[in-house]
Amino acid sequence: MKGFKILSLNVGTPKDMNFGKKSVTTGFFKERIHEPVFLSEVNFTGDGQGDLVHHGGVHKAVCVYPFSHYAYWESTLERKLPSSAFGENLTLQGLTEEDVCIGDSFQLGSAIVQVSQPRQPCFKLALVYERKDMPLLVQNTGYTGFYFRVLQEGIVSPLDTLLPLTRQAQAITVAEANRLMHHDKQNVDGIRRLLEVDELSPSWRKTFEKRLAGQEVDSSERISGEK
Repeated sequence: MKGFKILSLNVGTPKDMNFGKKSVTTGFFKERIHEPVFLSEVNFTGDGQGDLVHHGGVHKAVCVYPFSHYAYWESTLERKLPSSAFGENLTLQGLTEEDVCIGDSFQLGSAIVQVSQPRQPCFKLALVYERKDMPLLVQNTGYTGFYFRVLQEGIVSPLDTLLPLTRQAQAITVAEANRLMHHDKQNVDGIRRLLEVDELSPSWRKTFEKRLAGQEVDSSERISGEK
């Protein structure tokens, strides 16, 4: 069975950063760890979110980002990126938004995880990289990363390999979900197919159900992607 290498396992507690004349608390800044760590249904031990209303929780317990996107961002931003440059818990090799489907499950150490939704670009990316257009760039490229929920708690080591277990029957990729959310907004058939995926997170489901019902979607209801 082909697995996917963990290049970096990252955790961090919330920290304050300046936002104009205000200060915002964020769990974006994470540090690479080298020892096994426990993964609960809401996060890794030692990890946390700054805004528990909009971030974290059982459907966004683990933030994943593909390492293959780093080269693009280093070229675009004209800088070398550190570990967990997008605030992710797992930096993975060989698994992108085009490869993985909403509802796919994986063995991660002794834990079992499942893809719940794409990551929604957050305004804090603009603060970190000092580019107002950074969230839009992430959205437009589709290089968002994605989230795991935890089906079985367990111990995860940085030396573990992410092993595929099951593929969701509808086989709708994270990339396709991103396109439906941000670009192909009037694709009713595509939205209906996505809503047939029971494993889709409640926040994304709510947005698409409102869209189908012809209701205006309040941007504050879209759960932004900061971990």
